[in-house]
Amino acid sequence: MAEEFLKNVTDRFRLDGKVAIVTGASYGLGVLFAETLASAGADLVLTARSLDKLQTTKELVESYGRRCITVSADIRVYAEVEAVIDAGVAEFGHIDVMVNNAGIGDPRGLHSEILEPEKPKEELETDLIGTWYGCRAVAPRMLRRGRGSIINISSMLGMAGSEHRTPGYVTAKAGVNMLTKHLGCEWADRGVRVNALAPNYFMSEATRWMFEQSGMDEWVRSRTPMRRAGDPVDLVGPLLFLASDASSYLTGTIIPVDGGWSASAGYAQLTPPFDSWDENNQPIVPEA
Repeated sequence: MAEEFLKNVTDRFRLDGKVAIVTGASYGLGVLFAETLASAGADLVLTARSLDKLQTTKELVESYGRRCITVSADIRVYAEVEAVIDAGVAEFGHIDVMVNNAGIGDPRGLHSEILEPEKPKEELETDLIGTWYGCRAVAPRMLRRGRGSIINISSMLGMAGSEHRTPGYVTAKAGVNMLTKHLGCEWADRGVRVNALAPNYFMSEATRWMFEQSGMDEWVRSRTPMRRAGDPVDLVGPLLFLASDASSYLTGTIIPVDGGWSASAGYAQLTPPFDSWDENNQPIVPEA
């Protein structure tokens, strides 16, 4: 009985026979998501604006013995997103998982009062409208089959106000969260689940320069109860959970993968003198 139960639990996290789409799969977390899904048994449809940059990710997926196709698309253009879905169905017959990962940000950190007035439109068109296009394009296929999992990549910066200086990005991600809740409810009784991951800052190809050159690492650690930025491996479990049948009773949910950032209420930016630990993570009590 124990072995049978354990097998059933393990099988809930497998994706054998399933087909997944990952947008923005040419670098950063998109590569991680593609590898995660392939390692669990899924075949992949990868998309980004440049086919050349997708080749390395395709080879990584195929190293797991999985089938993979690449399709060039700009997620800001609905017809191109729809063409990705059509290509996936033509190749594999169906789509089971959609990961709306592609997005942009403004790393300059300009104060809102001096930001170019039109700048936020870029993040809104890519991060919010592009995510909506992904949901809208794949939904009819999933709804006709009565099953599917859509995973939107949001951000903990879309969950509350902060001193972060990218109004377009945070507004777009807040919109992604509400879109996820709405569609998760609307499509729930027809078998299509819609959830989102809301990460903290993660070290990736796109963010490495910020951590290494701008002092971002110290700032992120000071704002995060776990006192560290995210490591890409921290996203593997949450993504696989949402993609697989392990989360079959979960929809319209935003999962913060943020080291406690969104759980805090004005968390200390610097470790106070009375809040330190020894090498065994035991509190050090200051002398009177």
